[in-house]
Amino acid sequence: MDRPGPVSRPGPAALRVRHAVRAWHAAHGSGPTVAVALSGGSDSLALLTGALAEGLDVIALVVDHGLQEGSAAVAATAAATARDLGARRADVLPVVVDGAGGPEAAARVARYAALDAARDGAPVLLGHTLDDQAETVLLGLGRGSGARSLAGMAAWATPYGRPLLGVRRADTRAACAELGLTPWEDPHNLDPRYTRVRVRSEVLPLLEDVLGGGVAESLARTAASLRADNDALDALAPAPSGPELAVDEIAGLPAALRVRVLRTWLAGCGARALTAAHLAAVDALVTDWRGQGPTAIPGGSAGRRLQVQRAGGILRAW
Repeated sequence: MDRPGPVSRPGPAALRVRHAVRAWHAAHGSGPTVAVALSGGSDSLALLTGALAEGLDVIALVVDHGLQEGSAAVAATAAATARDLGARRADVLPVVVDGAGGPEAAARVARYAALDAARDGAPVLLGHTLDDQAETVLLGLGRGSGARSLAGMAAWATPYGRPLLGVRRADTRAACAELGLTPWEDPHNLDPRYTRVRVRSEVLPLLEDVLGGGVAESLARTAASLRADNDALDALAPAPSGPELAVDEIAGLPAALRVRVLRTWLAGCGARALTAAHLAAVDALVTDWRGQGPTAIPGGSAGRRLQVQRAGGILRAW
């Protein structure tokens, strides 16, 4: 990514980004200080400029995953650009990507851990756009992950904010061009070995062509609608507590509420990365009890499995 030259007067795309940041901060902001997760790409760079244009006190956090040759130089340039543009501070956060679940999942875990540790209590703004939301919904649909996955990404989920979920990726690119900024182009975003890249470059364009356009916006609207529904159902679901769960207390609930109770209870017991299949297996201990043995689900650390068992009308996890 090139260091910034003279910044021209903002054009319509830059103003759309700025207005999106303003609307997000009015709805979710709790103070003037925000941390912006900056990769140097067009989305996060446009987000940074929008936050600065709105007069926010910006800390730029640049995660260096160390997965590409020259990544340290890319990170250093992004941090220097943030300082040149007016960020109060710009920190480079080197991480080690070595967790389970493949490089994408491991990089994501390392990235979010680094951002959380460095944010100093400020909300972290992420540059996810409407296009990212559409891709997330399609991926969730293809994996059969249920309504929670189809609801996509939230505009605010403590401590992470996504002000640009209503802004197209084309607008963030155009905003950078209007402001005289040259973003870094991540080669991973063009690598067809990654499923999301193929959804972005092949699946969505085909759907746009077949259905006559507007697919990304429609998918984003679907996500917003399902998120509102999910929030309402989450509020209606009883809140479990403790390491045990009485079957009689939840057996009569509608399935949508019962599964939510189980998800919350399992998360409190240390479950991680729950899928629809995991929840269905545990739900069968409630609704299709035939004396079956324990059900194994992912636990809180690599290689660990939680066991969920029904005995004497009680669910226990260990």
